[in-house]
Amino acid sequence: MDRSRVTTVFINLGHFLDHLAMLVFPTAVLAMTAEFGRSYAEMLPLALGGFLAFGAGSLPAGWLGDRWGRRPMMIVFFLGVGGALVLAGLAQNAAQLVIVLTLVGLFASIYHPVGIAMLVKDQAKVGRALGWNGVWGNLGLACAALLAGWLSTAISWRAAFILPGLFAAATGIAFALLVPAAPALARQAASGPRRHIADATARRVFILLAIATICSGVIFNATTIVMPKLFDERLSALVDTPLGVGTLVAGIYAVAAMAQLLVGRLIDGRSLRAVFLPLALLQVPLVLLIGALGGSLMLAISLATMFVVFGLIPINDAMVARYAQDEWRSRVYALRYVVSFGASSCAVPLVALLPPQGNGFAPLFAVLAVIALGTLGAALLFPAGESAAAPAPQPAE
Repeated sequence: MDRSRVTTVFINLGHFLDHLAMLVFPTAVLAMTAEFGRSYAEMLPLALGGFLAFGAGSLPAGWLGDRWGRRPMMIVFFLGVGGALVLAGLAQNAAQLVIVLTLVGLFASIYHPVGIAMLVKDQAKVGRALGWNGVWGNLGLACAALLAGWLSTAISWRAAFILPGLFAAATGIAFALLVPAAPALARQAASGPRRHIADATARRVFILLAIATICSGVIFNATTIVMPKLFDERLSALVDTPLGVGTLVAGIYAVAAMAQLLVGRLIDGRSLRAVFLPLALLQVPLVLLIGALGGSLMLAISLATMFVVFGLIPINDAMVARYAQDEWRSRVYALRYVVSFGASSCAVPLVALLPPQGNGFAPLFAVLAVIALGTLGAALLFPAGESAAAPAPQPAE
């Protein structure tokens, strides 16, 4: 395996660990309430500092990635996330939990501006690379629910933090040993020279990207945070333990992860708007329906909704890959993710204000449907004539 492929494997594994680290708590918390003497609604806000740090830390991380180096920043990411997760598993009270969950978010904030910029550099097929990377990230979401549910049931909620933390730290050591300090020689992109983009068009794209990023960030975080509780409340006939909830959520996320691969292939050789608009149009009614339905129908709608929510992610990343120069791409990704994660942190108080129990689901998802209209508006206004910077996808080898 050549050096570039080794690097890609670790970058994708980093995406898996990044999302796993951030979403262990929403499932593990179901088993933590008794020990901490707090309800679900009281425990959930303890993660707010972590989600804020996840967004705010992206900006300095992106700057350091461009100036200090992406490889050393990825080493800090792996080791930092691993150590913070272990500390979370050792927390003895709510105050300690707030501090260590904030540290998890801070170290996890390194990945997206640094890792994604490292991934797309000199990629001839950006969409395909982003699609596979997105699959790994969403499998991290799925495994977070599955592992946290299983470990909380089989051992304790502490193991749900400590064991993934040890794995992340070990991955960081392997990354430092196996990924070379000197970057692999840049390949000539198959798409040829970068096409000229008018300043007005670029400004329009980045404004629309900001709008879509804010709306998508809130919807993504709210749905992934509330999904375990949603299934716990509405599918109690099917699942009645953290393990059962985690397994069901994991299945939804694993299937929906394929959306990133499909969308990644579609955006190579196509206008972004041609893929962006149908997904944004579907998202509004799907989100609204989750809050109104129950049973197997709600489960099917949840799967369709997460398929769309996950599918929108590579589109936003592809906008940056196509319009930003490599030498400052980490900083552009940092801005995109600081906006995304800053907005997504609003999901925690939103869920807490509209508690996911009884009739609380309907108002919550109605608000999310209104927010989804912002993404739809951005898709409608996106330049229709934008053409792909990457060549059309080729048949798989």
